[in-house]
Amino acid sequence: MSIYRHKQGARLAEAVVSNGLIFLAGQVPENTEADARAQTENVLAQIDALLAELDSDKTKIVDVTIFLASLADYDAMNAAWDAWVPAGHVPARATVEAKLANPAWKVEIKLVAAR
Repeated sequence: MSIYRHKQGARLAEAVVSNGLIFLAGQVPENTEADARAQTENVLAQIDALLAELDSDKTKIVDVTIFLASLADYDAMNAAWDAWVPAGHVPARATVEAKLANPAWKVEIKLVAAR
C-alpha cells in the first residue's frame, strides 16, 4: 500500500492519498472577515484547487463533513454548497456545529474523494 502526503508540514498534510482515495485535511477560509456564504465559497475554491493538484475533482467526492461555528449559518453555507456541488454527484455529507480553532472561521470542510 502506498501513502502520499501532499503539501506536508510539521503538523499536518493538506491531503493524504492512499488506495485510490484522497483524504483532505480540514480546509478553512482565507477571507476571515467575510460572511458564512463567502467563507464557504472560499473553502470550496481551495478544495477545487487541491483536488485538481491530485488529479481529481468535485465529481469524485464521496464523503464530506462540514463544521460550522454556528448553525445559524447553515442556510448561508448551503447556498454556497448548492451552487458548487454538481447535480448527480452529491456525496454523503454531515454538518455539525463545532467550536473552530480560529474564532474568525465560520466554516471548516473535511472530505474524502476518489482519485
